[in-house]
Amino acid sequence: MSADPISPPAAIRVDLGAIFVSLELSKSTWLVTSLSPGSEKMSRHSVPGGDMPALLACLDALRDKAQAREGQRYPVIAIQEAGLDGFWIHRALASEDWITSHVVDAASIAVSRRHRRAKTDRIDGETLVCTLMAWMRGEPRVCSMVRVPTIEEEDRRRIGRERKALVKERTLHMNRIKGLLFGVGIRGYEPNRRDRRERLEELRTVDGKLLPSHLKAQLNRELDRLELLTEQIKCVEAERDHMSETSPQAMLATLKGIGPEFANVLASEGLFRHFDNRRQIAAYAGLAPSPWRSGSIDREQGVSKSGNPRLRTTMVQAAWLWLRYQPDSALSRWFQERVRSNGGRGKKVAIIALARKLLVAFWKYAVSGVVIEGAVMTKV
Repeated sequence: MSADPISPPAAIRVDLGAIFVSLELSKSTWLVTSLSPGSEKMSRHSVPGGDMPALLACLDALRDKAQAREGQRYPVIAIQEAGLDGFWIHRALASEDWITSHVVDAASIAVSRRHRRAKTDRIDGETLVCTLMAWMRGEPRVCSMVRVPTIEEEDRRRIGRERKALVKERTLHMNRIKGLLFGVGIRGYEPNRRDRRERLEELRTVDGKLLPSHLKAQLNRELDRLELLTEQIKCVEAERDHMSETSPQAMLATLKGIGPEFANVLASEGLFRHFDNRRQIAAYAGLAPSPWRSGSIDREQGVSKSGNPRLRTTMVQAAWLWLRYQPDSALSRWFQERVRSNGGRGKKVAIIALARKLLVAFWKYAVSGVVIEGAVMTKV
């Protein structure tokens, strides 16, 4: 009895009536990988990085070739990974009526689990094309497409992110000043006080001498940078407070324990989106649980941490503040009862659960006006 012949590999399904294109973006070149109707092989083209007219010309040439082969003009469906280029390429492609553009979360695409696997722009381009086709066929969980924010929504985020960068830089200069003084035996100097210049003139080393000339000059330059950062932080906070007059940021700011910065982060990083249910908003913040259930194994791996890190960090901080300023609310009582049932242990685990519940409560309050049970409002 002869063995059955080995069947040839299945052809790629290309009957979806479109040209599928993936873009591998880099600073120097853009690799365009495409699969057109009537062809089972993927073609690759390179265009200079940042040259949008050349990219559109390349895509239009693909349409011309497909039309000459099949007798009709197909639309283009493009996909790219979210990365350094942001969303301007997506917006430029989506502005063309014959192009449908998608942005995918690169971490959501399944890859080989081998310890060492080949990774090139060619392989990544082919993977993106196959992923896009599977997503268009309606295959579940093949990838996660990014919801591209509007220009206004994206611009609104910059206030909170810029303030965080400025505060971090200010802390760096303050620590540098303290470190320079610590090297000559001076402690207790606070650079953020208003009389920092006067106190600098009064400082003396351990042996009672004046500060060395070059050290004092460096400290004055550090104070100049520190004062400039302080003024910039004030300007950013003034813009933030002006934005807080709009909803839902204004509604969140009325809750006791939620300051203007927390309200701005919650509104600009999370609540500007549309969510269908509480699981979606918890997953977006990276606070959704990650179970491991296979056979007899059933354990919890903790939160996924795959969402927005700024929103997740803010919610954990807000959860601790909620316990302090809203001790009589239903969520605070739930936290206390859960910790009490564990003998006072597991606070760090319970605070993550409280952050998840609190984020859902904020979402319902800001979007639908559902009042948080037992919450205290600030006096206007």
